[in-house]
Amino acid sequence: MEKVFVAQRVATKLFASENAVDAAMVETAELMADLLKARKDLGVSAVVGDRAAAKLAEAMTALSEARSAMVDAHNELNDVKLRIGVRTKMIGVEDKPKEPPQGHLREVG
Repeated sequence: MEKVFVAQRVATKLFASENAVDAAMVETAELMADLLKARKDLGVSAVVGDRAAAKLAEAMTALSEARSAMVDAHNELNDVKLRIGVRTKMIGVEDKPKEPPQGHLREVG
């Protein structure tokens, strides 16, 4: 099997994994927001659900660490791709911007 097809298969799984971690982070953050809003809506003490909120915060920290690990893995796999002689750019689900957005950078003289 050609290297480029194997690399594309791995890249597809990598992009899916990165997206899954991001989606889990979003869902967990929304759960935390809903949990805090529910406590307020029900008019219950901050003690109610405090342990659950703390566990959710732990989960968010773990997901953040997982995301950083995925970014590191992505960079490592890019190096591997080059070492095995694959020079084809693997396109993910979202294209990265080719140029920085206008107005965010300024020229210094």
